[in-house]
Amino acid sequence: MQADLGTLTIEYETHGDPEDPTLLLVHGLGAQLIAWDDEFVQRFVERGYHVVRFDNRDIGLSTKIDMPDDMDVLTAILEALGGSPVDAPYLLSDMADDALGLLEVLEIERAHILGVSMGGMIVQQMAINAPHRIASMTSIMSTTGDPDVGQAEPDVLGLLMAPPPPGRDAIIDAAVAVSEAIASPGLFDEERARRLAAAAYDRSFYPEGTPQQGLAILASGSRTEALRSIDVPALVIHGDSDPLVHYSGGERTAEAIPNAEFILIEGMAHDIPELMWNRVITAVCEHTARVSTGS
Repeated sequence: MQADLGTLTIEYETHGDPEDPTLLLVHGLGAQLIAWDDEFVQRFVERGYHVVRFDNRDIGLSTKIDMPDDMDVLTAILEALGGSPVDAPYLLSDMADDALGLLEVLEIERAHILGVSMGGMIVQQMAINAPHRIASMTSIMSTTGDPDVGQAEPDVLGLLMAPPPPGRDAIIDAAVAVSEAIASPGLFDEERARRLAAAAYDRSFYPEGTPQQGLAILASGSRTEALRSIDVPALVIHGDSDPLVHYSGGERTAEAIPNAEFILIEGMAHDIPELMWNRVITAVCEHTARVSTGS
């Protein structure tokens, strides 16, 4: 299904009873909505949630954003990583407004929101932009945009930002290699990763989307001061083995948000392996259960 937001369209799916409290799932850099495992989603439905998952702009079946003809995205990313200010065609605040616009189209006044990685940044920005629309926020394996926390290991970042090789099989192999590099130690499921990589390629192969979203992250800067002012019940979850976003990013996020709860999970990296689903889902449900959405 597609939601028309005027300037763009957002591809989305809903699961469960619309009369139940809504949980909006927001995924990370370059990840399509199918990156939310069906069984993971179903477990929230079974616990009484109306779950919405969607493709962010520039990925999957949502609108792709045209870059200016004179912009070299990879050069802009390198300049931003070097500390230079950069302009980007869109920012995380625009992506947050996309998610809020989707809720409006679905006539959902308030929702619980959960984001992972870049999705965590987006839900943070949603809470900044429109706290009255947010029943609770959960930010997982994410950071605040401060350059002194949440740093990636250089080799892992290089894998993530490398241009795709030619051919479907090689592209799938490269995606599996990235998944393995960021996986929780000893818990990498190659069969699952290969199946998802193939499904993502066949559904929508758009390699330009990942660096363009990455530029939006870097151009958006720090959210720390803005997070200090929000009044939204917040849960922050991070793994202590995360090679892509160091857990210092999660710590800073929780420190910035008043009364935020912080959970550090031993042995979790930049993924949520099936072995840890129950712990994460239970923590999220206990957090959201403390809040009435009124919807």
